[in-house]
Amino acid sequence: MKPIWVIDDDQSIRFVLQRALEREQLPVRLFSDPREVLAALDAGDAPQVLVSDIRMPGGSGIELLAEVKRRQPDLPVIVMTAYTDLDSAVGAFQSGAFEYLPKPFDVARAVELIRRAIDESRHDPAAEAGAADMPQMLGQAPAMQEVFRAIGRLSQSQATVLVTGASGTGKELVALALHRHSRRAAGPFVAINTAAVPKDLLESELFGHERGAFTGAQALRRGRFEQAAGGTLFLDEIGDMPLELQTRLLRVLSDGQFYRVGGQQPLKVDARIIAATHQNLEQQVREGSFREDLYHRLNVIRLRLPSLRERREDIPELARFFLARSAQELGVEPKRIADAALARLAAFDYPGNVRQLENLCRWLTVMAPTQLIQPEDLPADLFGAAPPAETRVAPAPTSALSAAPAEARAAPTSAMVHDASAPADWATALAHEARTRLEAGEPEVWKQLAERFEGELLRTALALTNGRRAEAAQKLGIGRNTITRKMQDLGLDD
Repeated sequence: MKPIWVIDDDQSIRFVLQRALEREQLPVRLFSDPREVLAALDAGDAPQVLVSDIRMPGGSGIELLAEVKRRQPDLPVIVMTAYTDLDSAVGAFQSGAFEYLPKPFDVARAVELIRRAIDESRHDPAAEAGAADMPQMLGQAPAMQEVFRAIGRLSQSQATVLVTGASGTGKELVALALHRHSRRAAGPFVAINTAAVPKDLLESELFGHERGAFTGAQALRRGRFEQAAGGTLFLDEIGDMPLELQTRLLRVLSDGQFYRVGGQQPLKVDARIIAATHQNLEQQVREGSFREDLYHRLNVIRLRLPSLRERREDIPELARFFLARSAQELGVEPKRIADAALARLAAFDYPGNVRQLENLCRWLTVMAPTQLIQPEDLPADLFGAAPPAETRVAPAPTSALSAAPAEARAAPTSAMVHDASAPADWATALAHEARTRLEAGEPEVWKQLAERFEGELLRTALALTNGRRAEAAQKLGIGRNTITRKMQDLGLDD
């Protein structure tokens, strides 16, 4: 193995890091001047990882970083500095630093970071580059394989398809795949989210309008149906379409004819219709908010997309793909993800489904501190604190020159141990519950969750006070009349 190069004009820092790395059986080479490092590189020597101070008498660590990256772009460089200012941090990362380590630092933390950099230096860039060329629809899970088979069977059909599934499962991708593998692939693919267009404008968006049909209609406008002629029209969130427009849509599906807004002549269009919704259309039919005849007209062939938690085995492959694609879009080097981090991703429920995983990977591409994503790099508001690895030492507020013996640092204190059975942060749980209900289109979400919240507060306080309302009210910081009224409102006054 190539040595770890440590560059610092402070002899004590060099000594401490040398001792710590040698205890880990890692070879070390020490430098006190950036010029010595450049001379060694020019002579053909190369490190596994380079650890450098920023401000030294012999030159700037940022300038050294730029020179090293010019010679060896893939070499991980860890930057140390006692000057924890914004310019130093930004300059280090913009110059390609693997990580930024402020002084004073915990020696165990520094060794852990160097090990991560070693792992980074051993990765295969070709494997990451190939991930960006993967298709957008991925999945080895049986539920997704069934979706792929259905797309194949429907490829030569002209039948109307209704795609159902929770928000974020990829319904538009399915519609696009159905179009691209059909005989209409050479024609246009036109999509409209009926929930995103104001009710007053939706009719014009779908069917177009004649000049002068209404105030502001200064020219003839072709609607989405006309734009999709010879191709496919994707009607997303069809469950949110107003009833009066449902009637017009039913006419188009029946005979292919429609009128522009303000028009007198019927128009006929040849477009395949693919509709999608995350809502329960059967329930909407029973409630009278969706026309039963339109439902049956749309429900010729139904294709249900599974939620991400129903296909957890696909999460690692999807995460790698999204990381590669995010890096390509942002023009940065693709990040890799450790198996332990993948395991945490696969265990999460994803109320926002594939879209949420994609957004998470985009966040990690920008915010993860190193090229190898570890469990502690995952956002704490979703995943909570990462449990420490068996060999990982939690950072302690000690300087590099006051390092304790390795044996004393080997085991984390009980306060550092993550209790997997402990309840999740209540605010995070509330956010997840709210998002799930909102995405499902449930009514009165505010009222339902507020009542649950207040009910739990009251029940807990009354349990602690053995039912004594005055004492419970005092603990909660509310009045006796308020607690009585709240109990009556919530049905707790039995």
